[in-house]
Amino acid sequence: MRVISGKYRRRPLRSLRGMDIRPTSDRLRETLFNVLTAGNPSALEGSVWFDLFAGTGAVGIEAISRGAKQVYFVESSSAATNIIRNNLQSLSIVNGFQLLLEDLPRALGRMERQRVAADFVFIDPPYRLKDAYTNTLGALADSSLIYATSVVIAEHDKKFDPGEEFGRLHRFRQLMQGSTALSFYRLVASTP
Repeated sequence: MRVISGKYRRRPLRSLRGMDIRPTSDRLRETLFNVLTAGNPSALEGSVWFDLFAGTGAVGIEAISRGAKQVYFVESSSAATNIIRNNLQSLSIVNGFQLLLEDLPRALGRMERQRVAADFVFIDPPYRLKDAYTNTLGALADSSLIYATSVVIAEHDKKFDPGEEFGRLHRFRQLMQGSTALSFYRLVASTP
């Protein structure tokens, strides 16, 4: 596993063994970032990211490498948090991130109280935690953490559909690659 592009291009990243930590593959990460920067290579410059269920931190680190201003890594596993910390240290990344070792509802509440809002949110829970998709997407839809131009991306098994809409948060694109899929969501204007 490595950083795909940007400042830390080709630098290696570490992972943990086991199925609960299932890093987003290099190929899928490359596809994700190509979609997000299509037609605008500087689309990520100065952006704010939430890497939820961060695992190894590969997606958030890729965002930093490509110019994100701030990444919030949220992970409830102390072992995974240590891997993220080690990956950041190995790349000499010392600022532009916050690493939150806590469960997701608590982390979202903390960020909301801090009045943080994300341009991009990446959600990648262990595939077996199907309710985590519904709960997380629903919580984001009802929060002040995203706004009209925010993009929320959920990585999931292609045999599982996390859902089309969660309140005002609607899926606008789905991309399949191998056994994995990415669902892209955005807030839609409420109708009177």
